[in-house]
Amino acid sequence: MEDDILPSDTAVEDAPVGGTSGDESDRRRIKELWVSGTEEPAWVTASTDEGAQEMLPREQELAAELHAQEGTSVLDDRLYEEDVIADETNIINMGPQHPSTHGVLRLQLELEGEIVRRAKPVIGYLHTGMEKTAETLTYLQGGTNVTRMDYLAPLHNELCFSLATERLLEVELPPRAMAIRILMTELNRISSHLVWAATQGMDIGALSMMIYGLRERELILAFFEKVTGLRMNHNYIRPGGVAADLPDGWEEDVVRILEVIPQGMEEYKDLLTGQPIFLERTQGVGVITADEAMAYGLGGPMLRASGVAWDLRKSEPYSGIENYEFDVPIGEHGDVYDRYMVRMAEIHESVKIVRQVLETMPDGDYRTGDLKVTPPPRARIDESMEALIHHFKIFTEGFKVPLGEVYQAIESPRGELGHYLVADGTAKPWRLHVRAPSFVNIQTLPVMMADQLLADAVATIASTDPVMGDCDR
Repeated sequence: MEDDILPSDTAVEDAPVGGTSGDESDRRRIKELWVSGTEEPAWVTASTDEGAQEMLPREQELAAELHAQEGTSVLDDRLYEEDVIADETNIINMGPQHPSTHGVLRLQLELEGEIVRRAKPVIGYLHTGMEKTAETLTYLQGGTNVTRMDYLAPLHNELCFSLATERLLEVELPPRAMAIRILMTELNRISSHLVWAATQGMDIGALSMMIYGLRERELILAFFEKVTGLRMNHNYIRPGGVAADLPDGWEEDVVRILEVIPQGMEEYKDLLTGQPIFLERTQGVGVITADEAMAYGLGGPMLRASGVAWDLRKSEPYSGIENYEFDVPIGEHGDVYDRYMVRMAEIHESVKIVRQVLETMPDGDYRTGDLKVTPPPRARIDESMEALIHHFKIFTEGFKVPLGEVYQAIESPRGELGHYLVADGTAKPWRLHVRAPSFVNIQTLPVMMADQLLADAVATIASTDPVMGDCDR
């Protein structure tokens, strides 16, 4: 690279750190290096502030960045430079402490009056290094790590990691184990959507919805606690099956949930659906078209609300989900209201699946009989030294997974959740990379917020249903 772009060693050593830079020319140089792909790790890491993530004034911004911030980078070559007078705009921060960003999310917004002309999500404030941590844990311990990424859908993370591991091991699961997994993850989908409905209502001023949504969710969390011992972060779904069988009386608990959830849904209609203020705050707000949604790699309710009938439970079924009847709700306009309606309809569809699981739950074991991954029955430990040794080795050393790599995707409440897992023949993964749906959803905010009122920003953010632990992981 030319000397006037790539700084000398002395310049790297003297580069400001700790957020003391504030020099727009320095930040632009970092961006140029970043976008060009030139090897420049020392210069990029020398500044410990947001660096290349900072939004620059319009006249100093790179064209590619300007496209992305205006939501025109994928399908539209237009730039709004001629329509926006730079002297009449202001760049402001929204977050990272903002209470309505569903986590530690920072947005930089360019405002022209009350109109958002550019938006830039700035992430990384909740980074925990879970993908790297996975390399230090055995496959059996891996569930304790991934379950904390999307903490509103912990069982989906456990399921995805377990399915990826089982594909590498070529392990077959008994029907009861698969049915239990579907039961737990569909209940988890309902509870996640209830939290979303509660917080979406609160974000646009329907404070009662927060109380109503958490009221129904409490029933599901109480059931989870009875089954797994915990309300969240369960480590219940594990490679080879589940940690324990369903407890006595689980049927009555599920029947109660299936009675209460539809009743609550009727009350949600009175609170939100059709209410003039709710309609005004959601219809035509945060629009993303089907083409844009697919170009950005969206999935889940975000994609289906734009009119694309894509659901991994139908297209790439897993854990026997293909044995149950359910529909895939879709929207038409791709706005906040359609995303609300799709998620509400998905709760009804998950209720249908849970009812079918309840009626058809097979007998048998809740985990595979493969002794490579399954510890011996607890009663055998008191009777057999070999069983005790086997139990001890499984939980201390773990089981070895053959050399290979796999990508496993499932339908989480937020969209496609994928785990790319690489095994090197040891008891610990060589590499884990997570395709996190919240990360994908957040990158569409510039598209949905462009030329919208600042007052609609919170409603648009909430409609993406982001979990920042899932995004930053």
